[in-house]
Amino acid sequence: MADEVILLDFWASPFGMRVRIALEEKGVKYEYREQDLRNKSSLLLQMNPVHKKIPVLIHNGKPVSESLIVVQYVDEVWKDKGPLLPSDPYERAQARFWADFVDMKIYGLGSKTWQTKGEEQEAAKKELIECLKLLEKELGDKPYFGGETLGYVDVTLVPFYTWFYAYEKEGNFSIETECPKLIEWANRCLQKESVSKSLVDREKVYGFILELKKRRGIE
Repeated sequence: MADEVILLDFWASPFGMRVRIALEEKGVKYEYREQDLRNKSSLLLQMNPVHKKIPVLIHNGKPVSESLIVVQYVDEVWKDKGPLLPSDPYERAQARFWADFVDMKIYGLGSKTWQTKGEEQEAAKKELIECLKLLEKELGDKPYFGGETLGYVDVTLVPFYTWFYAYEKEGNFSIETECPKLIEWANRCLQKESVSKSLVDREKVYGFILELKKRRGIE
């Protein structure tokens, strides 16, 4: 019997894009169901009653939520094809550390570049660049965070590339000037079909953020 795989997601979500990349990397056929986050579906509320958030992967009727947990689940269930997490326990712990770092820092600081002004915005920009420089240092001379192949940290971080443009436009700074190797890495990832298929257009994300600002009354 074929697996039934459904993804409850929202097109612009960097967290959802992680799961899309992981599923594409593994060659898993799935049904994508776009969610209206202002009017959450009964299926989303039923499948993720705790956080009521996307993405949710429903595998043969059973839900898995929180994007990093979903990516690990996909890696473990469909293990015959291209592992995302290293097999060595220490390397695996390191990959989880950096994925957690991305989760704790990038989205929150990036959001402040368009939600705040003045000193608060400047401080967020400065810290965001510092965090990206730390990631750039961790990448080093490797083609991917996973070494020679796309791995767990790559899948965790690369969706934010689609949001960088909006952060730069709103914060009036250039990530490429500050972190050229990181942008080279993002473009290398985009040469992979699993990534290019799963990421959305940066201009569209910026349009979405402008719409959000208007809706929230942010000048």
